[in-house]
Amino acid sequence: MPRLPFGPRSRVLTTGAALCALLIGGALAPSAQAQIPLEAEMSARATAATVPPTPTVPGPWMDTKLSPDERARLLESQLTLDERIGMLHGIMALPFKIEGLPDGVVWSAGYIPGVPRLGIPALRETDASLGVATPHRLRPDGATGLPAGLAIAATWSPELAYQGGAMVGDEATRKGFNVLLGGGVNLTREARNGRNFEYLGEDPLLAGTLAGQAIRGTQDQHIVATVKHFAINSQESSRRAVNAVIAEAPLRESDLLAFQFAIEAGKPGSVMCSYNRVNGPWACDNDFLLNKVLKGDWAYPGWVMSDWGATPALSAALNGLDQQSGEQIDKDVFFDKPLKAAVESGQVPTARVSDMVRRILRSLFAAGVFDVKAPTGPIDFKAHADITRTVAEQGIVLLKNKGGVLPLSTQGGAPKGKRIAVIGGLADAGVLSGGGSSQVMAPDGPNHDYKNGAFLHIGGTGELAHISDAIYQPDAPLAAIEAKVGKDNVIFADGRYVSESVAAAKEADIAIVFATQWNIEGQDVPDLTLPQGQDAVIAAVAAANPNTIVVLETGGPVAMPWLDTVAGVVEAWYPGTRGGQAIANILFGDVNPSGHLPITFPKEESQLPSPVLAGLYNRDRTELFDAHYPEGSDVGYRWYAAKGHTPLFPFGYGLSYTTFAQGGLKAAAGSKAGEAMNISFTVTNTGTRAGQDVGQVYLVSGPQGNRTRLLGFGRVDLKPGEKKTVSVSVDPRLLADFDTQAHAWKVAAGSYTVALGSDALSLGEKRTVTLKAQTLKP
Repeated sequence: MPRLPFGPRSRVLTTGAALCALLIGGALAPSAQAQIPLEAEMSARATAATVPPTPTVPGPWMDTKLSPDERARLLESQLTLDERIGMLHGIMALPFKIEGLPDGVVWSAGYIPGVPRLGIPALRETDASLGVATPHRLRPDGATGLPAGLAIAATWSPELAYQGGAMVGDEATRKGFNVLLGGGVNLTREARNGRNFEYLGEDPLLAGTLAGQAIRGTQDQHIVATVKHFAINSQESSRRAVNAVIAEAPLRESDLLAFQFAIEAGKPGSVMCSYNRVNGPWACDNDFLLNKVLKGDWAYPGWVMSDWGATPALSAALNGLDQQSGEQIDKDVFFDKPLKAAVESGQVPTARVSDMVRRILRSLFAAGVFDVKAPTGPIDFKAHADITRTVAEQGIVLLKNKGGVLPLSTQGGAPKGKRIAVIGGLADAGVLSGGGSSQVMAPDGPNHDYKNGAFLHIGGTGELAHISDAIYQPDAPLAAIEAKVGKDNVIFADGRYVSESVAAAKEADIAIVFATQWNIEGQDVPDLTLPQGQDAVIAAVAAANPNTIVVLETGGPVAMPWLDTVAGVVEAWYPGTRGGQAIANILFGDVNPSGHLPITFPKEESQLPSPVLAGLYNRDRTELFDAHYPEGSDVGYRWYAAKGHTPLFPFGYGLSYTTFAQGGLKAAAGSKAGEAMNISFTVTNTGTRAGQDVGQVYLVSGPQGNRTRLLGFGRVDLKPGEKKTVSVSVDPRLLADFDTQAHAWKVAAGSYTVALGSDALSLGEKRTVTLKAQTLKP
C-alpha cells in the first residue's frame, strides 16, 4: 500500500467489509441487518444490470410530433390512482430498511417502479454531478471522475462544462440509469461549506451558465438531469436543522438567480429541493420556493423531487413537492398510503396528483427516455479520461509564480535544478476526491486493487461518519513527475514528519509540497487551515528550500500563512481521474495554466460575512436554529468590494506562463429584448507562449451608487501575438434590483459604468452607458 501522509495506514474494504462498516457506523438500523443480502446476491447486483427495454405500448402519446406536455397529458389520463401514487415515491436502493431490490435493479441512489402495461419505464437514479457514483462501494463497477465542480468553474468554459456533463450522462445511460442526480448550483456563501467542491462558485452568472451547460450536455444523452439543492443550501453542518434566513429581494438577486440561469439554459427535467429550511418552512415543503417562484414565476414544467429523506410531511404535496425520494429515511412514506387517503378524502385534489405525475412524464418525454434506445456498448474510458484531464488542466489555477520558478524546464531530462523533492499529500498514491453522494470510484481504483489509489478512513461521529473515507483517484502525481524527469531525479517524502520533509527539501533543488483538504457532504470544515499540521510542514520546507512550490488539492479556499515564503502556489482542487497527469503537465509547462478562481480566497475567517459558522458543533439534530446571511445579495467578491476587504486572492484571479493585454472596451445599450447592454473588448497575447485568458466585465457603479457585479466573460485561446475580440450580451437582471412590492425586476434609469479586467480587483478600462428604466417579470 502507498504511504499515508498523516496518521496510520489504512486498507481497502471488500464489499462484505464495507457492509460491516455501514453497520458499525450506524447507517443500517439493527432491524435491517437481517435484510442485508448475502455476498452472492451482492455480487450479482454489483455491476450495472442490462436493463430490458421498456416495451413500446401503442398509444397517441407515442406520437413524437406532439409536444412533451401533450404526450404526458394523454398518457397520464390512462393511469389508475394506485399507478399514479406508485410513481410519486421511491426507495434509496441501498441495503437499509428494505426487503430487497427488484430483479435487474442494482445498488444505486434511487428506484421508482414504472407502469409496464403502459410502457412507462422505472426511474433508475444515480448520483451525481462529477461522475456516476458508487454508493458505499457496493458496486465494483467504476466510472470516470470529473474534477471538482470548483475546478470546472475555474475553467470559465461553458464548452468544457457541456463536455463534462455529456460524458457523465453517457456513462450513466450505459450503466442502465435514466435519471442523473447532478446539476449542483448552490452559491458559495460559506467558505467552509463541506460541499463547496460539488458546486460552481460564488457568482450567479458563472455558476448558472456552467451548470446549465452541464445539464444540457447530460440531457443530450437522453437521460433526465436535476438541478440542486433548491435553495440556499449553504452549509452542511446540521443541514437538517438549519433555517436559512434571508429577505426575498437579496435571495432573488443571488442564489435564486443562479438557479434561474441554470434552468433557462439547461432545462433540467427535475429540481431537487434541499434539507434545510428557508425562512421557516422546510425547502421541500415550501410554498414560496416551489409553487410561487419555481412553478409560478418561472413556469417550470418539470418535477420537484425531494433530497433523500427531506420530505417532512404530507403537506409537501400541496406546497409543490412532486416526488418523495429515499422514502425509508423519512418518518413516513407520506406520498404512498397517506397521500392516497388524502386524495380519496378530498384533502389533496385529484388534479394535484395528476399534475405531479404529468410533470414526471413530461420530463421523460422531453429527454427522449421513451423514444431513444439507451446505448449498450462499452464505456470509452480512455476518451472520457482525456476529457477529465483537459478539464483539470484548464481548471488548475496558478496563484503564485515568484521569479518564474514555473514551469519546470525539462532540458536534458531534468528540471532547472538537478533534483526534485516531492513531499506529502499521498502523491505516491493518487489525487484526492471529495466524499459523500458524489464520490466516484475509478474503474481501476481502490475498490478493485490494493495497488491502485488509496483511501484513508477519516471516521468521526457525524451524519456520514460510516463512509467518511478520503478516496484517492489512482493517478499518482509522483509517477507523472518521474515520467517527466526520471526516477533518479526525484526524492519522495510522505510528509508525516517535518524533519524528514526538511531533509528531502535540503537535498533537492526544487521542493514540491502536495497539501490536501478533504471535504464531504454532511459536515463543514471548522476553519480555513490545512488539516493535520500541513501548514507547519510547508513552512519548514520553504525555510529549507527557497524554490518551494505548493500544490493544493482542496475542496475550497484555504488560508496560507506561509504564502510569502514559498516560490509557487498551484490550486489543483480535486482534479479527477487523470489529475496526476494534469498537475504534472501544468508544473512542467506542457500545458499553460489558464484557470481563474470562481471563488474568493479570504485571508482569514474574520473577513467572512459570518466569521463563526452557525451550528458547526450542534450535535442535537432536532434542535432547530437560524443561519443569517448579512451579505444579502453581495455574495463573495461583492461582499469584499462592499466592505473594502482585500482578500488573499480575488474572484477571477489566475496567472499564466505568458502575458495578456485586454483593451478596446466598448459598451452600448442593448437593442433588443433580453439584453441590457452589448459589450465587446479585445484580448492580445503579448508573451512568447500560446495560452488562454478570461476577459471579465464588471459593473462598478450605477444609479444606486457603487456596486460590483460580473456582467459577462469570455475565454479565448491565443497564440503569441494573436488578438481576438470578445462580445458579450448583458442580461438586464444583472443590473436590476428585485422589487418585492412590484413583484418584478427593475432596472433604474441612469448611468452605468462597466470595467474590463482579469479579476474582480484588477480592473482597467471603463465605459459608461446610459440606460432607460426597464421592468421585467420575475
